[in-house]
Amino acid sequence: MNCRHCSAPLEHTFLDLGFAPFSNAYLKPEELNQPETYFPLKLNVCAECWLVQTEDYARPAELFRDDYAYFSSVSTSWLEHAAQYSQMVIDRFDLSAKSFVLEIASNDGYLLRNFVEADIPCLGIEPTTSTADAAEELGISVLREFFTQKLGETLAKESQQADLIVGNNVYAHVPDINDFTAGMKSTLKPGGVITLEFPHLMRLIAETQFDTVYHEHFSYLSLYTVINIFERAGLRVFDVEELSTHGGSLRVFGCHDDDPRPTAESVSKMIASEELHGLRSLTTYTVFQERADQVKNDLLDFLISQRRTGKSVAAYGAAAKGNTLLNYAGVKPDLLAFVADAAPSKQGRFLPGSHIPIKHPDAIQQFRPDFVLILPWNLKTEISAQLTNIRNWSGQFTVAIPELTVL
Repeated sequence: MNCRHCSAPLEHTFLDLGFAPFSNAYLKPEELNQPETYFPLKLNVCAECWLVQTEDYARPAELFRDDYAYFSSVSTSWLEHAAQYSQMVIDRFDLSAKSFVLEIASNDGYLLRNFVEADIPCLGIEPTTSTADAAEELGISVLREFFTQKLGETLAKESQQADLIVGNNVYAHVPDINDFTAGMKSTLKPGGVITLEFPHLMRLIAETQFDTVYHEHFSYLSLYTVINIFERAGLRVFDVEELSTHGGSLRVFGCHDDDPRPTAESVSKMIASEELHGLRSLTTYTVFQERADQVKNDLLDFLISQRRTGKSVAAYGAAAKGNTLLNYAGVKPDLLAFVADAAPSKQGRFLPGSHIPIKHPDAIQQFRPDFVLILPWNLKTEISAQLTNIRNWSGQFTVAIPELTVL
């Protein structure tokens, strides 16, 4: 296969996690005895533009089904993040009732609800029925399609060019990143702004966050690569911020390439930081597999040790990243009794691959495990604060990323 951005041959493997089912394909009880489809989960790095990317196996419609179970509003910290972002952009870019905001992958309305409350016209683009239904219940207009260049051009022809285009944790999910970016160019109003948030490849590598690799993520992005992709589409990154979300993310601010606003110093500083971390050196990528294997082996050692000593381990957070970790390690219900999750859409189902049951958070109190493995380690502070009662029976929290740690 060739690079999705620059078409150079892909000759270098970054990470090979074997075969796995889709990380968000949670199973109903009646599906447990049916065959599951596994796809190779392998990342390559392009030595020309440094885009890290999955091999092509799955189609978006297979990944993002009508019953897609990820609802952004389940996380209170993410709701607060969205509220703070909304107020920031309203103030910084003087958005008003005369403005138009477009969010791509608007999910359940977790973000656009803030613009509705501020009486700023907005539209969500969201292909999954389950989350789009939830957004519409909040009074948010939703277009149920995948965003493409063709759709962007159609919106522009229909006078729906946006003053602000928002894309939070969608850029990595796009199979044709050039087409997607060209679509944003088409539907961005002159003088308008694009903001994209995505997990930062530099943090993934530095902190061995290999569990953020799953089929739904087609790309793993650095600022250097995003700048190149934007330039090809006639766009320019004029500012960038580092975020703590998802274990370390970037928020980039984009505009048309002929926009008069200056490029902030933050852009050149981040490019220099990526260079210092070796993001344009092949060695950085070729040694990563060994580090991922160490994390996997340490988790297995921990779980087997607790079982041998008669102690119980449950997990919290039926997150996609947890499925990547558990499936790569081969963990089954004999080592991990269940996973608790606050999302009603996941409760009563089973994790793909491992078939570990997903229960209501009350199960933690009921079963009193000796250890609670927090799978979405990026939310460990929020989750441990919600489950402080495990200390009543001397229960402890643990995370596996970036290394096995008992909290």
